[in-house]
Amino acid sequence: MLYLVPTPIGNLEDITMRALNVLRDVDLIACEDTRTSSKLLNHYNITTPKTSYHDHNERQKTPQLIQKMKAGSDIALISDAGSPAISDPGFYLVRACREADIDVIALPGPTALIPAITQSGLPANRFTFEGFLPVKKGRQKRLGELKDESRTMIFYESPHRIVKTLQQFEEVFGAERPAAVARELTKAFEETQVAPLGELRKIFEAQNKVRGELVIVVEGGKKSQK
Repeated sequence: MLYLVPTPIGNLEDITMRALNVLRDVDLIACEDTRTSSKLLNHYNITTPKTSYHDHNERQKTPQLIQKMKAGSDIALISDAGSPAISDPGFYLVRACREADIDVIALPGPTALIPAITQSGLPANRFTFEGFLPVKKGRQKRLGELKDESRTMIFYESPHRIVKTLQQFEEVFGAERPAAVARELTKAFEETQVAPLGELRKIFEAQNKVRGELVIVVEGGKKSQK
């Protein structure tokens, strides 16, 4: 069996008792980065064997993991933070398990997009999760497709691209479009800036160096009346 186990996005206490029990009971834990995961596992005295499983080796490692599960092993898949397969490795392995008739159980747990939208004050009844935009090829096309999106949009972004991304959002959605940027969610220096896109761009331009993981929430556009 394959277990998809969400791990804390910052605060190590944000993990369920069920997740801890699964990580202790399985035969193997597949980690996006074993060094990063060791901090969490050591904190909870979990000594289950680990193996690396990430974007660069998933095609080579997946058949090995499938073989182990067919032989009777239970495996847990974890990413560095949050829920596996949500902008993290997991989809390829889950699909392979389904094709091999191996049971997959996904545990509920931490993910950055939900606290980002719920604390932003922007509409959360309908939203679209866009994850990371393409870095180069296809980026402008994707933004063009979202120009008339009426639902709240959620994006992940890295610190070194945040200013450029906010500039592009301002050009596509307009400087007055309400938005929020959540940084370092659940960590010691967590903060959320809520302002129109034009103001957010100026706020981050004024910072010498942006640190931490970022979630951008952008209110959807108003549908034109016909």
